[in-house]
Amino acid sequence: MIGGLLFTFWRFFQIVTLIPTLGMLAYFVHQFQKQNLLTPNYVLVLFIVSVLAAAWALLTVFRRKSTRDSANFVSFIDLCFVGAFIAGVYELRNIAQASCTNFSADNRFSLTINNSGVSGSSPFQLNVNKHCAMLKASFAFGIMNCIFFAITAFLLLFMHRTRKDDKDVVVKETYRRRSHDSR
Repeated sequence: MIGGLLFTFWRFFQIVTLIPTLGMLAYFVHQFQKQNLLTPNYVLVLFIVSVLAAAWALLTVFRRKSTRDSANFVSFIDLCFVGAFIAGVYELRNIAQASCTNFSADNRFSLTINNSGVSGSSPFQLNVNKHCAMLKASFAFGIMNCIFFAITAFLLLFMHRTRKDDKDVVVKETYRRRSHDSR
């Protein structure tokens, strides 16, 4: 009971973290395709793994009973996804050292009061490189999903171990009545 609830919680968390990853990486795949260029491996590997993992996570959540019955197989596939996410994160490893933001502070500050209201400019300026930030977020979500799929794999192994001990033995007794009995 508790194992099933924990499994469902972690699967839901995986789905929630896979959706933004899919969206961000799909943006890159679309941009490269629109320019008629090949999508780089560091985007493509994590994108394909994320698509397959999201489909797998949704399937196992909707089919909880069969997931519980074949816990060893589902655990094996989850461990395969751990390896695939490690490969995707490894391909995207160079984004970890990139600086995606630039914060600057000016000493100038201006404030203008008009008939229509007050307007001004702030001395602080934050510049974010959108593509870099999206790749870095995908990198972080890939690491998180590595951990999440490892957790669900071990939860499934635990569920299978405890489920094996809970099996009931059913004994069926049959009685035959002879039809050629004489009275």
